[in-house]
Amino acid sequence: MSEIVIQCVLERFADQVIDTHSKLGDDTIALRNDRLLPLLEYLRDDERLAFDMPIDLTVVDWYRRREPRFDVVYHLYSTTKKHRIRLKVQVDEDNPVVASSNPVWPGFDWYEREAYDLYGIEFAGHPKMKRIMMWEGFEGHPLRKDYPINRRQPLHILMDEERKEQAAKRAPQEA
Repeated sequence: MSEIVIQCVLERFADQVIDTHSKLGDDTIALRNDRLLPLLEYLRDDERLAFDMPIDLTVVDWYRRREPRFDVVYHLYSTTKKHRIRLKVQVDEDNPVVASSNPVWPGFDWYEREAYDLYGIEFAGHPKMKRIMMWEGFEGHPLRKDYPINRRQPLHILMDEERKEQAAKRAPQEA
């Protein structure tokens, strides 16, 4: 299991750790939303830990159940040490911003954009923080639990974008 990971993080980042557990082999560290990048670099660079494979990044919305409202969840794996860890970074609804993990793991680029698009979590320092699944004119973030299920979206913006793209594709052929 990854108890050594939890011990190492507690030794170095105790002031940032909110909670830890190792239930059923799922070693988890809940963190405050500060100094995330130094922690991620430590997990990657320390020889005892050697987390070299970012697996997943997602968001949990605790709407009306807990404050802070969101958890940004990172799943990491070490291919050399064969251990894994789950990090849960708590994020407030009024300031839904987390440091981008892109400088440490560029592979999390699209995962961060997906979290931004669907939940409204912004990643400070991300090189291209923009929507990845919904069109630019989409209003709101559809996986938030308070998103109105029957909300109508301004499709004319999407249709205008599609017309512009089609016209741009035809233009070289017509010339």
